[in-house]
Amino acid sequence: MSRPLDAQTILLTGATDGIGRGTAHALARLGARVLLHGRNAERLAAVRGEIAAATGSDRLETYVADFASLADVHRLVEDVSARHDRLDVLLNNAGIGAGPRGRQRREISADGYELRLQVNHLAPLLLAHRLLPLLRTGAPARIVNVASVGQAPIDFDDLMLQHSYDGMRAYRQSKLAMIMASFELAERLDPGEITVNALHPGTLLDTKMVHEGFGAPLGPVDIGIEAELYLATSSELDGISGQYFDRTHPARANPQAYDPDARRKLWQESLNLTHIEGFA
Repeated sequence: MSRPLDAQTILLTGATDGIGRGTAHALARLGARVLLHGRNAERLAAVRGEIAAATGSDRLETYVADFASLADVHRLVEDVSARHDRLDVLLNNAGIGAGPRGRQRREISADGYELRLQVNHLAPLLLAHRLLPLLRTGAPARIVNVASVGQAPIDFDDLMLQHSYDGMRAYRQSKLAMIMASFELAERLDPGEITVNALHPGTLLDTKMVHEGFGAPLGPVDIGIEAELYLATSSELDGISGQYFDRTHPARANPQAYDPDARRKLWQESLNLTHIEGFA
């Protein structure tokens, strides 16, 4: 059984907007110590002040890192580790969409990788790996990866989508990669220590990403907040690992996620790209 929420420390990535921002408010109201991550220091400070004023919480910390740089991911881990020796939940909420409608273009990360693959898959995987010691100290701990119902099979001959680029395919492939890596990581961890699950938070919710890429939303962010809270905090999921959820319900991901050969191939390629060693 996890410790009471007011005794938990939770790292929430992508906390300055949309579902992440709402989830940060909810976790603070419930008494958790919330480590707020974002790319922009000023926006982070503003969100921290907003949450503190709304909830009365003085247990909010801010951490700046751009997931387009793996060096920033390493620095984030060092900054968190300098202040904490235990972590109860890593909630990998940060992500990037397909790009503006009609203006989608292939972008490259600071590390030379296709941007959506890095931000939505490689950076969260590296962050989870580097934080395993803190999560083990916080056992039973959880890693929650916020993916999407929008998933596309990975073409291993063109992982970086250098040919016939399509922003929506890049986004969907990156989210399936996140799910596949969640399953692989779960297999390598004791679920009594650390569970790893992925979720689709809700379809076309009222976020900046949806407005930019799709237009009018189909639902409120509250749907996604509820889903993230459930995966991160519900005692119903104690010991449950290696699953994909559609909001709060177990679901099936793209069939490629259940192909052990494809999963292992992606896993090894991801370790190579992020320079993770000793974790094959």
